[in-house]
Amino acid sequence: MESPERVELPAAFEDVDVDVLVQLIADMMERLMSHNDQIPLSPESLTRFHSRTPPGISVLDYLRRIVRFTKAERSCLLITLHYIDQISARMPVFVLSSLTCHRFVIASIAVSSKCLCDTFCSNSVYAKVGGIPLGELNVLEREFLRMIDWQLTCTREVLQEYYINLVRTYSRGLYVINDALSSSGISSDSDMDYDATPSPTASPVSEAHAPSQKAPPRAGTGSPANVRREPSTILIDTATLAPEAPQPPTLEQNMAFAAFRQQHAIDQNMIDQNMDAG
Repeated sequence: MESPERVELPAAFEDVDVDVLVQLIADMMERLMSHNDQIPLSPESLTRFHSRTPPGISVLDYLRRIVRFTKAERSCLLITLHYIDQISARMPVFVLSSLTCHRFVIASIAVSSKCLCDTFCSNSVYAKVGGIPLGELNVLEREFLRMIDWQLTCTREVLQEYYINLVRTYSRGLYVINDALSSSGISSDSDMDYDATPSPTASPVSEAHAPSQKAPPRAGTGSPANVRREPSTILIDTATLAPEAPQPPTLEQNMAFAAFRQQHAIDQNMIDQNMDAG
């Protein structure tokens, strides 16, 4: 079977078609979710971003909806990946999963648009586009800012690094970036471990700021099945951040976890009844 013809993309993320960028980001998030969904849920890992069941809209369609109705900038889309890494480093219990991704994305776009753009939508618009009540988005926005410690910006080079990594690791292997500084260029490779550590020359963090603590095990295509799965992120360039000390679950988390398990039991019972009826 012949491999699909590669599509050449602009070298700079500012010039790439927005829908292509959305496809790249959604592809990365889907792989993160596929890995992180296998991590058992615990009371202390529950956050404001958890829903009881996965939303009925795919991440790709959700991102496209956000772009269509809010005209989200490329930088706001890309920096969502940076936020995931930042928060995962600060709060190791947080994982991007099918239960957290959609709420995290809409909160991230709302916050980053206000921080990075001259014009942006009101929270009522973001809430309507995201499919959640306005009051809930306001709560998510405050929680997001707390989790990220108001560190909402990064350099253009960091965003460019994420863009290059998205193209290089795109699962369908359709895209290539012709790097003017390299004869080989940069291309998608579906056989490559999607979370491979960036080379020192490409990393947005200099060697002087190398990780001082061991990074968590990463999800790879060749990971043994018996290895304990840990939360996976995208680019671990956040070693200068001190992670928060683990905290026991709060009363609110325990109550939410109990409600989650109850809802899961109800859903499973309905599935079993439908199977028996069939």
